[in-house]
Amino acid sequence: MLSTGPQMRLMRLLSCVTLVLLFQVTDSKKDLKSFCSTCRIITDNFNKGFEITAKQNFGGGNTAWEERTLSKYETSEIRLMEIVEGLCDSSSFDCNHMVEEHEDHFETWWFKRKTKHPDLHKWFCIDTIKVCCPKGMFGPDCSACVGGSERPCHGNGKCDGDGTRGGDGKCSCDHSYGGEFCLDCIDGYFNEVRNDTFSLCTECDSSCKTCTGATNQDCDECKEGWEDDDQEACVDVNECSKDPSPCEEDQYCLNTDGSYSCKACDKVCTGCTGPGPDSCQACASGYQHTEGTCTDIDECSQTEPVCTRENEECVNNKGSYVCFCSEGYEERDDECVQKIEPEKEEESDDDHKCTRGALM
Repeated sequence: MLSTGPQMRLMRLLSCVTLVLLFQVTDSKKDLKSFCSTCRIITDNFNKGFEITAKQNFGGGNTAWEERTLSKYETSEIRLMEIVEGLCDSSSFDCNHMVEEHEDHFETWWFKRKTKHPDLHKWFCIDTIKVCCPKGMFGPDCSACVGGSERPCHGNGKCDGDGTRGGDGKCSCDHSYGGEFCLDCIDGYFNEVRNDTFSLCTECDSSCKTCTGATNQDCDECKEGWEDDDQEACVDVNECSKDPSPCEEDQYCLNTDGSYSCKACDKVCTGCTGPGPDSCQACASGYQHTEGTCTDIDECSQTEPVCTRENEECVNNKGSYVCFCSEGYEERDDECVQKIEPEKEEESDDDHKCTRGALM
């Protein structure tokens, strides 16, 4: 019997081997998809190169002699090599490696198979080096995707590994569809049409979380912010009618379908029921009710003066007023006192003499 120490070492070794194999399998599946992608790039670029070289020739001066002596350019090895040289970017290792590894297959197809098998992608990627599958198939044996190769995932999703030798064939459903076969509908949608091979999911009414039809009376369950009425239809909950209001004191509540929002009151209000100065519950300081709306109080025109210091004037502004000293006065020790103008210095007789001397 193994001691505890060797047993632990053996368990660790087996765990490491399992992890390595798992990473290898994961990388292998990823590589199988990337191999097909690389092959698709190569064959697409080959077809582009074929079109580009379609109207070219050997490049010499006597095309007729060259074609008669060296064979026609359109089927020549020179044209093939020109096309092959442009299949990959110089920085793409995978592409260049695949071309170098299978260069003889391009020659075989060019000279012997092209007429009978004009689809290079099918002949090279699918049938010859076997890194791709026909559309709607996946995996090492090119098995049909869920729903069949003609309509993978019943036309409502994407098959994992579609067209490659990788993937597991599971469906990744389009928006609004769900389930293993992409025939079910997710919450918020219902099956307008449904059979064993086809499904059409249509959006529920905006009030429904789940439904069986398109109206608010077809809801199985209402969304949050909606509730059943007497006719078992989902109708909007008016959160703004609740007491107390869900909004702050300086806000008003605006109900929306399935929800609500809180908006700031007008600055002339202390509390409000809606937008504007005519929806105030009370007027803010410096404002008063006038014919159903809050308007500015002109403090400067009131009977009792608000600016009480001598030689002081009042200027009204929105919601308040300002007191300031009249022109020619300045504030000093909280009083408006007359400004002291600086005295001008008197000119001396000497200044006049100098001036007259300068003029003579």
